[in-house]
Amino acid sequence: MILKGNIVDVINQRIFKGEIAIENGIIKSIEEKHCPENHYILPGFIDAHIHIESSMLVPSEFAKVAVTHGTVATVSDPHEIANVLGLKGVEFMIENAKQTPFKFNFGAPSCVPATSFETSGATIDASGIKSLMSNPDIKYLAEVMNYPGVINNDVDVLKKLEWAKHFNKPIDGHAPGLRGDDLTKYINAGISTDHECFTYEEALEKLEKGMKVLIREGSAAKNFEALIDLLPEYYEDMMFCSDDKHPDDLLLGHINQLCTRAVAKKIDLFKVLQAACVNPVKHYDLDVGLLRVGDNADCIVVEDLQSFKVLKTIIDGEVVFEDEISKINHVKFENLNNFNTLPKNVEEFRLNSSSETIRVIECLDGELITNELIEKATENNGNLISNTKTDILKMALVNRYENVSPAIAFIKNFNLKEGAIASSVGHDSHNIIAVGVSDAAICKAVNLIIEEKGGICAVTETKSEILPLPVAGIMSDQNAETIGMQYADLDAMAKTMGSTLTAPFMSLSFMALLVIPSLKLSDKGLFDGNSFSFTKVEVN
Repeated sequence: MILKGNIVDVINQRIFKGEIAIENGIIKSIEEKHCPENHYILPGFIDAHIHIESSMLVPSEFAKVAVTHGTVATVSDPHEIANVLGLKGVEFMIENAKQTPFKFNFGAPSCVPATSFETSGATIDASGIKSLMSNPDIKYLAEVMNYPGVINNDVDVLKKLEWAKHFNKPIDGHAPGLRGDDLTKYINAGISTDHECFTYEEALEKLEKGMKVLIREGSAAKNFEALIDLLPEYYEDMMFCSDDKHPDDLLLGHINQLCTRAVAKKIDLFKVLQAACVNPVKHYDLDVGLLRVGDNADCIVVEDLQSFKVLKTIIDGEVVFEDEISKINHVKFENLNNFNTLPKNVEEFRLNSSSETIRVIECLDGELITNELIEKATENNGNLISNTKTDILKMALVNRYENVSPAIAFIKNFNLKEGAIASSVGHDSHNIIAVGVSDAAICKAVNLIIEEKGGICAVTETKSEILPLPVAGIMSDQNAETIGMQYADLDAMAKTMGSTLTAPFMSLSFMALLVIPSLKLSDKGLFDGNSFSFTKVEVN
């Protein structure tokens, strides 16, 4: 295969006309010579931190879409399926991914369960991490979310870190808002990256202390604008990632979108491409080529260096996208799941209390962090209920692994005026999470999820819609176009019901993410992420 055009040499920061000869998946030669082609050839894009499961696609279906945007590889944490199915779930992801040419690079999930304050479907302890770390298919220790465990010398957490060091594999971080001496201790434990920075100042401190900082722009958490101004100075220590990307967003674009936005801000092209293509390869020692002689032929052809419209994607010398068609085929697989709860009744969603004031989770659009509000309660016959006028809505967390009573809390900023929405995608343990205007609506939504053994849904008095997720209750067995359309319809329905959030289902899924402050909801109760302890809904 011969590629002709403007060759973008990111390593040496130059662009020249030339030809690239590819043989047996390897770049045999790069010759500088005149040619009439005006498109650009550059290394493929890499998502430096993503949970494939959040696309609601299995790896093979994710790859089919990602290559259309010039992505050739991901650094993928199978944390979500591991919390449902344990090591069996990680193995499913690896084996499904291997049946495609796409370069998935999986990590060993370090926090299964993410905390001891919630019920997950599995546990991976230090011995499980040892087993995963010895596997050549596992490239790194995935995000260490239990940063209090690191700071307080938790024995099991430290053992996991030691196994990563023993096998000489990088350790990913997850420490939103961590600063000062605690941050220094976290870094000194061997943790080298963070994708959770949500302010310029936080990211700057982490960079100055030697961490690699990832600029995240996902479907819910969007930190590009807050952090991008650091790239010109720290381009050698920054990468791009999406973390969590819903199917409708993935169909529109991926890392190519971040390159477009960065270049539009007049940031030097080579610094942008260093973050998008080069730094993940160097940091994680990925088997991904960087457009050099002797490298694997992992490259893309784009129309220009402003829009980065992808014309062709090549992985190991194989054309996987061309003429607007993805050449990655469907892969057959078995639907694995773990769903063991019975349908609920409306009475189970009562919160019997005479309290006049309550703690309320304030959901922030585009953020994983939340605030704690103290608000006036609304009571009916001894039951605290939703109030659509004040937008204080009841939220429920239903354990899907055991048949127990739901945990109840209240939340602001969903703005639903009718019905309820629910999901079995509830980070990190993936229990069922729901918010609605009444106990009856919440119960109806939850039972629809239980009936399908996983999915996301929206219900009103006259309408019930669900996107089934039969793979571990978090992924579909369909293609991106099919579920992207279904998801978009559900998203539109939630907004018709009143939600003003950009991505209501994605935001909902993170309201159970205990490792992100301030208030979140576990299946065991309302949780204060600042003190890392349970708290009460009632204030008095």
